[in-house]
Amino acid sequence: MAEKRDYYEVLGVDKGADDATLKRAYRKLAKKYHPDMNPGDQEAEAKFKEATEAYSVLSDPEKRKQYDQFGHAAFEGGAGGAGGFGGFGGFDFNGADMGDIFGDIFGDLFGGGRSRRANNGPQRGANLRAVIHITFEEAVFGCEKELELTLKETCSACGGNGAKPGTSPETCPNCHGEGQVTYTQQSMFGMIRNVQPCPDCAGTGKIIKEKCTACRGTGFTSSKKKIKVTVPAGIDDGQSIRIRDKGEPGRNGGPRGDLLVEVSVARHPIFQRDGVNIFSTAPITYAQAALGGDVRISTVDGDVLYTVKPGTQTDTRIRLKGKGVPSLRNKSVRGDQYVTLVVQVPTKLSEEAKAALRKFDAACGNRPYDEKEESRQEKSGKKKKGFMDKMKEVFED
Repeated sequence: MAEKRDYYEVLGVDKGADDATLKRAYRKLAKKYHPDMNPGDQEAEAKFKEATEAYSVLSDPEKRKQYDQFGHAAFEGGAGGAGGFGGFGGFDFNGADMGDIFGDIFGDLFGGGRSRRANNGPQRGANLRAVIHITFEEAVFGCEKELELTLKETCSACGGNGAKPGTSPETCPNCHGEGQVTYTQQSMFGMIRNVQPCPDCAGTGKIIKEKCTACRGTGFTSSKKKIKVTVPAGIDDGQSIRIRDKGEPGRNGGPRGDLLVEVSVARHPIFQRDGVNIFSTAPITYAQAALGGDVRISTVDGDVLYTVKPGTQTDTRIRLKGKGVPSLRNKSVRGDQYVTLVVQVPTKLSEEAKAALRKFDAACGNRPYDEKEESRQEKSGKKKKGFMDKMKEVFED
């Protein structure tokens, strides 16, 4: 026979644990390993029994005192004169506070719980959700959009009670208007009381014998509505706009829920956003990079001129203050735009441009420049043949 584990170890508590700590530890284990939650799992059942046995001892002050003094031997019919356990699994639960715990556990397992009142008081309506799609610029500056939704309204014929005009809902005979029924269940721990919503009235405490023909007993009618959505400047992708009282209608005089509109912002071919700042790239020519000068840069406000410094290198980042996204809290405060300048290397050059670049390269001391040879080629109309020119001549011959 396998040796029993220490009861404190089983529950995962120390020897000085108080009653509340013991109860929390046992409730957690009982819910995890209960046979109804693990059908056919013998290992889970064994752990459940082990935890229950440990709690039945440690939750009883007298038994805990004996266990602390003699260990498991205190309950093996000899040592300490404690005598053995009776009942399920060789131990009993007399004196153990099981009713509170198993009222919670079986309520969770079977959909019940502790005492619930009938759902016939004012109840707030559920929230509705929708999605709108906007452009990058609309997210930056804000816009107005219109949604068409199917919304429920309180039935005007029955006033929302679901009963045929001239009649009224009656008290449920099954739960007597309480909205809940109590079941008594025999378990290994004795009789367990389980409280569940009444199945006949769905927890409302009322029965509708003659339903309203306009709403078919639901108390609501549906119709399409157009709703104006004001998108604030600075909203970001994935954020939601709450429109009060545009959700599902409440019950029994309760308020309507809200409409939550999620914003989906389209990608922009130039701009990228990070918080209230915008990032982009801008091309500049080789001459602009070397000599400096004005370059045209795109922003969400339109193109602006920016003067780059002579000798600007590629991947230089500049800051355009106040050209970012407005803050949602204060639209007069805007972020910045950070622009990465990229020097464009020309791929097609005229002979004149090539000659100018050769002179420039030579002036920088990077390569020798033969002005006479260049002049001679220009006058004769001849130029040095490249590899592709030579290959062309071979195939033409």
